Amino acid sequence: MSPLSVLRDAWFFSSHNLAAIARLTLPLLLLEAIAQALLASQLGAGANPAYGILLGILFYPLYAGPLILFLHARSNGQTPGNAQLFAAGLQLWPSFALLAGFSTLAIMLGLSLFIVPGIWVMVRLAFAELLLVLRQEPPLRALQGSFAMTEGRFWPVLTCLLNVLLPLWLLDWWTVPEPSDTLLWVLQQSASGFLQLFAIVVLFRLFMLLEGQQPAPESND
Repeated sequence: MSPLSVLRDAWFFSSHNLAAIARLTLPLLLLEAIAQALLASQLGAGANPAYGILLGILFYPLYAGPLILFLHARSNGQTPGNAQLFAAGLQLWPSFALLAGFSTLAIMLGLSLFIVPGIWVMVRLAFAELLLVLRQEPPLRALQGSFAMTEGRFWPVLTCLLNVLLPLWLLDWWTVPEPSDTLLWVLQQSASGFLQLFAIVVLFRLFMLLEGQQPAPESND
């Protein structure tokens, strides 16, 4: 499992399905950015950042779930419509939002201890969302399953994630406008969120590779 080949395959898929991914996710990313801007204007500059994090947890499953379903469908040669994907994603929203809350809390707790524990938790929970959406696992079982899938594979997963997220985090930090410029801020946050969805494509590719490495169930015959 070469991180370079995973990134190359994910980039190939994303570049060939860019328009479809944009139609599926950008409207909700834009709506989330507008909601974040409205929340910031209502609460003021000294507001607790937990409100913004909570809003993100509520919005994230609305586009991440359909995106994962889209990736799975396209990998099987299917082309479901956006309405079908959104309907399936909405059914998963309660459990997905709960999982996102658990994951965010665990990662933030790790980061509060030191940076390294937070990164370790992020990597070990990398496949939880995919397990919840694709295998219909409940949140706690999805978290446990992600720990099992990443056992002994920490460094390849970390390498893939850092190669994607670190440049995008730096780009987001470098390009973020002043909060007073609301329109530009909304557009920048929407674009940044869209680019960071590439991490889901990379993790999906990793997930499929690891699924293929799972031993087949023994026959009783």
